[in-house]
Amino acid sequence: MNLARFPRIRLGHGPTPIEPMERLSARLGGPRLWIKRDDCTGLSTGGNKTRKLEYLMAEAVAQGADIVITQGATQSNHARQTAAACAKLGLACRILLEDRTGYRDAAYTQSGNVLLDKLHGASIERRPGGSDMQAEIDAVADRMRAEGRRPYVIPGGGSNPVGALGYVAAALELVSQAAEIGLRIDHLVHATGSAGTQAGLVTGLVALNSGIPVLGIGVRAPREKQEANVLALAQRTADHLGLPAGTVRAEHVVANCDHVGQGYGIPTQGMVEAIRLVAETEGILLDPVYSGKGMAGLVDLIRKGRFRKEDNVVFLHTGGAVGLFGYPEAFDLPAEVA
Repeated sequence: MNLARFPRIRLGHGPTPIEPMERLSARLGGPRLWIKRDDCTGLSTGGNKTRKLEYLMAEAVAQGADIVITQGATQSNHARQTAAACAKLGLACRILLEDRTGYRDAAYTQSGNVLLDKLHGASIERRPGGSDMQAEIDAVADRMRAEGRRPYVIPGGGSNPVGALGYVAAALELVSQAAEIGLRIDHLVHATGSAGTQAGLVTGLVALNSGIPVLGIGVRAPREKQEANVLALAQRTADHLGLPAGTVRAEHVVANCDHVGQGYGIPTQGMVEAIRLVAETEGILLDPVYSGKGMAGLVDLIRKGRFRKEDNVVFLHTGGAVGLFGYPEAFDLPAEVA
């Protein structure tokens, strides 16, 4: 598995730290909780999409693109990091934002990630919820080609075999870090949505014969659909890497989708509790769409006795805390002291 064969442009800070969460572990009564800080990748407040963009943007540059087109929900972390990557490399950026929540307040539609998209110089188009967003960005790309532009299209979340290479590389990084500090990882948990992060991790960890199981906490789709999406992408990623057929199998892909709530990007009580719990015990900010629901799932499983007290559980923080500014009303914060 030679990742050096694939073009890559370094955009992020790495390796990202692995830190113990001792106060959170004590509050929950075990297991031993750790956090992999992919919120610290550095590109425009960081996040997991930076790893994917290192390979995607390298392909865009190699193809001579002059504009990158991508899509996501209104408060898309992927859109924000793509806009930042384009700014860093001198490429134009067009972002199509889908309204998946129906929220109309200015905090949600203009603050948080949207503000940063614009600050990085991206141009934005809006689409209603339920749109075929891949078809929409393909149509924009066709229009731009007719105008003489050279667009490079990135799917939502950067989730294709090229983007998933970023999390194959992250799997290598994680295993190396754990060996260096003598950490036996019993479980790796993270939020899973567009499938690229989980697909890359599963592919990399299986190819390394690491024995580390990956649990994705779903934020959008039902379990059967989420697992099918991850498995399909992981197998395409393995093929892209030239790994033997059958390297990644269905038993390697596990998702828990009990914490989606009413839908993608819609707050849940568990998400709010998880964000406040981690902020108050560890001084770490999660985000309301992905890592907040991911942590809510992990906390719920701990309370249900899913893990042994002696287990080492690593939570992969996928970033996106800037999205908190899009959801001010979700948090019942205390009044100021007079």
